[in-house]
Amino acid sequence: MPTVRLARPEDQAAAYYVCLKTGDHGRDGEPFYRDDPDALGRIFVGPYLAFEPELSLVVEDEQGVCGYCLAALDSRAFYQQYDRRWRPALCEQFPYPAGDPATWTRAEHVHSWYHHPEYFCPEPYASYPSHMHIDLLERVRGQGIGRQMMQQQVKALAQRGSPGAHLAVSLKNTDAQAFYARLGFHELARTADDLYLGQRFTDS
Repeated sequence: MPTVRLARPEDQAAAYYVCLKTGDHGRDGEPFYRDDPDALGRIFVGPYLAFEPELSLVVEDEQGVCGYCLAALDSRAFYQQYDRRWRPALCEQFPYPAGDPATWTRAEHVHSWYHHPEYFCPEPYASYPSHMHIDLLERVRGQGIGRQMMQQQVKALAQRGSPGAHLAVSLKNTDAQAFYARLGFHELARTADDLYLGQRFTDS
């Protein structure tokens, strides 16, 4: 049976791979990131393992790490750390892409995010200051693992004093939207590409 546990530093490469294999709106992103398979993981996995280790869960089966559920207690504080301690090295290693953005690869678009990040937190922030995200490989979906991990994160965040959390999901990822709805998340905001959902942990 798959086992849920806290991530360890040595899980980073496997967790980056999960990010890659779910990097096309929940589907396999590997064909689109062959020029830089770790492009997405450097944003959506690495900083959480570094700055929120007690809120970084992975699921592991006999083949290895096959999913994660990552969270940040205070989104604004997390993004400040990302901006000061994580992003400068990315910008140094990966220059802003040259040429017409219409010709960029998907990895180059991600590299541009290193230089010009967007830190969107839906309002009311005081009600939903935490955020989380989850990705699972196909082989462990539909087994209740995702629900278990999300519920475990909600409990951990609530125990640390958070009143609620938000998350972002691609408008194209309708399966994930349905999953979050079943867990009690509701719409807070939407952009051209993403839907932001929230859940209160208490009624106070």
